[in-house]
Amino acid sequence: MNEKLLLESNFEEIKNGYSLDTDKGIYKCLICGEIFEIGEVYSLNGRFFEAYKAIILHIKEKHGCILETLLEFDKKYTGITDNQKKLLNDFYYGLSDNEIAKKNELSPATIRHQRFMFREKAKQAKVYLAIFELVEKSLSKEGFVKVHNGATMVDERYEVTNSEQELIIKTYFDKTDSLKLKSFPTKEKRKIVVLRKISTLFEADKKYTEIQINNILKPIYSDVATIRRYLIEYGFMERTKDCKEYWLKV
Repeated sequence: MNEKLLLESNFEEIKNGYSLDTDKGIYKCLICGEIFEIGEVYSLNGRFFEAYKAIILHIKEKHGCILETLLEFDKKYTGITDNQKKLLNDFYYGLSDNEIAKKNELSPATIRHQRFMFREKAKQAKVYLAIFELVEKSLSKEGFVKVHNGATMVDERYEVTNSEQELIIKTYFDKTDSLKLKSFPTKEKRKIVVLRKISTLFEADKKYTEIQINNILKPIYSDVATIRRYLIEYGFMERTKDCKEYWLKV
């Protein structure tokens, strides 16, 4: 499950499980990242479908119910406890209050109360989203740097504002050569900023050999192996198990 893809998508996209990029002409599965190009025809179960139908069938067959996928998210993303997840799943599949009460060893009155509270929480969420959208432009003046798609364990290390990133880059890169490192940082947040800048040297959808990677990195920093390893470790790049091919993770 690609949590980052889902969390950066809008409300309708999250419910559907896919996004549409009209500029690129693609549908993207938010769960696994598979892409379906508009204008292409895809074979599924012996039948042929255009991109829109293909992405819908792909999600249904490969990933099943979107609700169950969303309920797998950690509480820090949903605000929903494990017990509440069970109740929501039961509501979704149409169980009556009495059936849910018996299944969970609770009273029907408790289930009715929980059903009511879910509706109230949804109302609050709508108002919060409306408020946030109204102030979002002001917040974006000192916005956070976008977390790269391959990032693992997204935490406070990624809480970097645009001005912070600019300062870190000025500190660690040579003033006369914007892509030559003076030193490699030890602090995690700074390390990620430096690696993000280095990753811009690589093209999306292009495969590189290890020799090509080394040749690109040599002018930047003497310890090529360290930079190469960290680009993989922090999810900026991927490679085959035999290390013969590297590519930018997008």
